[in-house]
Amino acid sequence: MKTKRWISVFTMALASIIVAAVFYKQARSTAESKTNTQLEQGQIHQGDVIKNKADDEPEHEDEHELERIIQISKKEMTEFGVEVAEAGPVKIQTYINLPGQVALNADRLAHVVPRVSGIARQVRKVLGDHVRKGEVMAILESRELADAKAAFLAARERISLARANFVREEGLWKGKISAEQDFLEAKQAFAEARINLRSAEQKLHALGFSEASVKKLLKQPDASFTRYEIVSPFDGVVIEKHIVLGEVLRDDARVYIVADMNSVWVDISVYQKDLPVIRKGLPVILSAGRGISDTTGTITYVGPLVGQKTRTALARVVLPNPNGQWRPGLFVTAKIAVDTIEVPVGVPKEALQKMEDKPHVFVKKPNGFSPEPVTLGRSNDRYVEITSGLLSGQKYVSKGAFTLKAQLSKESFGDGHGH
Repeated sequence: MKTKRWISVFTMALASIIVAAVFYKQARSTAESKTNTQLEQGQIHQGDVIKNKADDEPEHEDEHELERIIQISKKEMTEFGVEVAEAGPVKIQTYINLPGQVALNADRLAHVVPRVSGIARQVRKVLGDHVRKGEVMAILESRELADAKAAFLAARERISLARANFVREEGLWKGKISAEQDFLEAKQAFAEARINLRSAEQKLHALGFSEASVKKLLKQPDASFTRYEIVSPFDGVVIEKHIVLGEVLRDDARVYIVADMNSVWVDISVYQKDLPVIRKGLPVILSAGRGISDTTGTITYVGPLVGQKTRTALARVVLPNPNGQWRPGLFVTAKIAVDTIEVPVGVPKEALQKMEDKPHVFVKKPNGFSPEPVTLGRSNDRYVEITSGLLSGQKYVSKGAFTLKAQLSKESFGDGHGH
């Protein structure tokens, strides 16, 4: 009985050993098969410690980073416009874009009127002509002017006679030859003559005659008494003309409009929501489209009223226009800087290059330039804030970064790593 029990135990132990041996053989076969596969794929080499492919990735990435260094000579940098700058603080302005229109500068606009009625005998200036201050634009024949000149000359003659009579009566009265009444009457007549002369002279000044022109009247021939010259009040351009040869004109007729085009107004429409931030003194960038270079100005006026129909207020820029390119009537876009913030690190937008769907900046290294991923912050149309990836003081490519990106792309298909 005891012998049978030992036989049973021995049999079970032997079976267990056999089963364990089978499992060990299967496991070893599987491991050898996996190792052979890795050898074939190049994951490990014979004689190396067996490790999986993930353990090799850091070394592979280091090699990849070495391949992303771009070397470029100073001559090539100059040739391709590559410029290097030092990262640091940048002031970023925020803008509001508003519509506007160029208008004539009403402070430099003149409605030329003849001041006397008459007939147009000469028309010397037409639309578009440039005129100088005091230049004759047209000539009228005016009976009214002749009457005014004649009144002035008559007043001069009367005052001469009145003065002589006054002096004579004064002497007679002092010599007790004539009565005091005669002396007083002569004195009154002399005073009235002076008043009449002054009135006639002031009327000529009101017609546009200068002091020198009035003094020349005594030497002018009678034929010139009816000649009235319409002159330009300042340097400018004739933008309207309402006079033709032989036309009868009244003294208030608007015969010309002269504008000084050396400066214009830009009237900007300010929406209700933007009124709180628009104020006098803010800088403005003005754009009129193709063919006209952008220019800058300053808001000089903000209207106190809001239009009932447009629901906009008026802001105005007085813009120098020496070349005449800002023609009245042009529609413009006004980019108004409403706020300025200073960021610790900022770069021009052209320094950014998109690689692997991320913004990169080419940073200067001891052996070349390396594209570094960066994180962006606030920006405007020129600059962008860098919140990470570029430190203040580091040198980077501020212009021509696209050239380096192109070179990097070229090398990624070849065997080289730089020039």
